[in-house]
Amino acid sequence: MKILKKLSKFALVTTFISSQVFAAEVASKVVASDDIEWGYLNPLRGALSPGAADLWGDRTTATATGMLVRFNKGFESPPHIHNITYRGIVIDGLLHNDDPKAEKMWMPTGSFWTQPAGEDHTTAANGETNLIYLEIDSGPYLVKPSTEKFDNGERPLNLHHNNIVWLTNSDLHDIKTKGVLTTYVWGSTAKMGAL
Repeated sequence: MKILKKLSKFALVTTFISSQVFAAEVASKVVASDDIEWGYLNPLRGALSPGAADLWGDRTTATATGMLVRFNKGFESPPHIHNITYRGIVIDGLLHNDDPKAEKMWMPTGSFWTQPAGEDHTTAANGETNLIYLEIDSGPYLVKPSTEKFDNGERPLNLHHNNIVWLTNSDLHDIKTKGVLTTYVWGSTAKMGAL
């Protein structure tokens, strides 16, 4: 039940965001958590792969996509790269995403990371339930061997929830609702005016 409450709150936020960003392209649709269609994040690994479910878009095509990814406790991927950059937000559990030789930094609920295209890394999960929201600007989302690594100029970011600076209502220019906290985790705030 705890994870369903977190997922419900998160779904409302992502529905709002995706409907604002893609209002002209996507119609809103409500799906019960029991009706989410899960597949494999990396189909080539089958049952060894984390589960994945597209919330919007299609991770197998050349489009922006937002998806849920769930990991079993104790999961650790082999070192690998991706063809595209992605962003991950921990909804539940403890996740680690870093260079294969890095010491584990377990990121709890509310933590955020970016994974640049071509950067060698490993992902691990250590919570009883482990669920993230993963977003890409363009697909398809592919997993490739470390031998194909490349430097696209971006650098990874692992942001533990204790290090996130939250803005209050008085700091916000576009949200006038009580009890809302916001933080910027990527992109430029230049168009939003001075903070």
